[in-house]
Amino acid sequence: MEERDSRVTHVGRRTILGIAGLGAVGILLGAKIDDAVGGALTRVSRSLGGLGALVPGADNWRIYTVTGTIPMIDPKTYRLKVDGLVERNLSLSLDDLRAMPRTKLVHYFQCVTGWRVPDVHWEGVKLSTLLGAAGVRRGAKALRFFSADGEYTESLTLYQAHLPDVLVADRMIGDDVTPDHGGPVRLYVAPMYGYKSIKWLDRVEVTDDVVPGFWEDNGYPVNAWIGGSE
Repeated sequence: MEERDSRVTHVGRRTILGIAGLGAVGILLGAKIDDAVGGALTRVSRSLGGLGALVPGADNWRIYTVTGTIPMIDPKTYRLKVDGLVERNLSLSLDDLRAMPRTKLVHYFQCVTGWRVPDVHWEGVKLSTLLGAAGVRRGAKALRFFSADGEYTESLTLYQAHLPDVLVADRMIGDDVTPDHGGPVRLYVAPMYGYKSIKWLDRVEVTDDVVPGFWEDNGYPVNAWIGGSE
C-alpha cells in the first residue's frame, strides 16, 4: 500500500460542508480576498476546538474527500469512459491515455477556501484531445464528469472544455498522480477554482446542457473562474 504523503491533510465530508459558506465568499468577492478567506477559515476552525490543524496556512496541499474515504484504484485495471453525445464511446486504459499527445504545464492550484500551491507541474492529455478522439455530436453543449468515489460530479461547458489549460492529468508534482491527489487520473482546470478539478475521474459524459455538480448543488457557482472573471 502506498505511504500517505505527510504534507497533505485529509478533510472529510462534514468538515467540507461546514466550511462551504466561507469558501463561497472567495468566489463572490474575487481572488484578492482568497488569502483572507483562508485565514478566516483557520481562525474559525481553531475556535471550534482544534480543527485549525485541518485547515492550515496556504503553503501545503489539503486533501478533501466528500465521502470520507480515498478510493484505491488499480492503475492496471483503470478505465476512463467517454460517452453521451459522441460518435465513438471510449474506454481508455492508463496506457491508452499515455499513448495520446501529451501536454505539460506549470501552474498554481487555487482552492476556493483560500489556500494556493504555486508552480505545480502537471502532465496529461488535453481534454480537447480526448473529445476529438470521441467525436462530439451536433447539439452537444457541455460535459459532465464522474468520480470513482461514487458521489462527486462536476461540469464544464464545451467551450471551457476546449481551453488549452484543461488537462486529463495522470502525472503531477513530478510523479504519477497518487490516490490522495485523485489518481490514477484526475481533471485539472487551470483557470478555475479547485473544486472543478475533479479527482478519481472515471467517466466523462458529453451532454446537451450543463448539469450542476456536487458543489454547485451545495451553493457554489457553476462557473468557477478564479477571481470571478467572466
